[in-house]
Amino acid sequence: MTARALVLAAASVGPSTLHAPLRARDTELMAAGLRALGVHVSTMDDKRWEIRPRPLHGPAHVDVGLSGTVMRFVPPLAAVANGEVTFDGDPYARKRPMGPIINALRELGAQIDASPADGLPLAIHGKGSLPGGEVTIDSSASSQFVSGLLLSGVDYDHGVTVRHVGPPVPNEPHLRMTVQMLRAAGAAVDDSVKDVWVVAPGRLTGRAWQIEPDLSGAAPFFAAALVTGGRVTLAGWPRTSVQAVGKVREIFAALGGSVTLDESGLTVAGTGKIHAVDVSLGDIAELTPVVAALATLADGPSHLYGVGNIRYHETDRLAALATELGGLGASVEEKPDGLLITPKPLAGTQFRTYDDHRMAHAAAVIGLRVPEIHLDDVGCTAKTLPSFPHLWADLVKSGSNNGAEG
Repeated sequence: MTARALVLAAASVGPSTLHAPLRARDTELMAAGLRALGVHVSTMDDKRWEIRPRPLHGPAHVDVGLSGTVMRFVPPLAAVANGEVTFDGDPYARKRPMGPIINALRELGAQIDASPADGLPLAIHGKGSLPGGEVTIDSSASSQFVSGLLLSGVDYDHGVTVRHVGPPVPNEPHLRMTVQMLRAAGAAVDDSVKDVWVVAPGRLTGRAWQIEPDLSGAAPFFAAALVTGGRVTLAGWPRTSVQAVGKVREIFAALGGSVTLDESGLTVAGTGKIHAVDVSLGDIAELTPVVAALATLADGPSHLYGVGNIRYHETDRLAALATELGGLGASVEEKPDGLLITPKPLAGTQFRTYDDHRMAHAAAVIGLRVPEIHLDDVGCTAKTLPSFPHLWADLVKSGSNNGAEG
């Protein structure tokens, strides 16, 4: 939500503010990328960020790090800048798919030089405007391809119409978030036809954004409640949300938790017993590592599916989970779009993160039950939650036989 609000603010008329923004490596890279294009972004105050749009221009260089939102949301915006804008990032970022959005931008009128594999590094030669129009893409590897085009489509001469063809788009709640936030900023968006999104040309208006707590970041803490038989509350949770809170509540309930929403926040309580599940995680794919970790501690075999797209995240998460969970002693069978996990006695050993914050979350959850789990790199959690090690240590320290409050 922070990433989307930053992009919308950069494309708006008038200033915008982000209240309670997520400060993490990904969002700092997004802010830095927009600054490189000429946008004034003040992030000095942790509680309130201020953005004042200015004419977008090059020459500029954008460091995407390992952030999918930066590498897929900023190029469509840079296409209307005046001058050359180059993009590159961490070594693994060059392996993440970019072809659909690069080819779409070319069809919409952008001049782009990219690597032979249609990925990073790339250069966009902006002319200050983009014709826009209609484009057909396969967004089955990431919903961010569609979101990136929609977020900047209002600035294209003819707007943008995006048609998806291929297997289902993953993480549809993220697309709904994009559409809702565009409309809140003043865009005319038609998503009445399945797999077709139309953004009319126009101007966005600056506004104040209230950023919600992050459900994906909260997942390992909720999982802690299930593993320990404790209780964890995510304070400040809104009554209505642009996130897939319904799906999150369903999966934690299926795993054996009790999920409630009241004035104190969103609370997950556990009994210490975890149930096996047979479930599609397609709408909440970011939770797959944490759910897989819980599955290794469950009362029977679990089947997690519908998440083939997470092979293209910070690492091939399905392969990484199969390797690391298997290394602890679980029986893990890797499928094209998921995992079959059969619990077996686990023993602590080194757990590799592959520079992936969600892998670190999975290891932390298992470490509540299995001693001597050694992470090779907890620093990777700074990607989306720099305070994770501190928050996790506080949660574990505050735990007792009667549960934990967090």
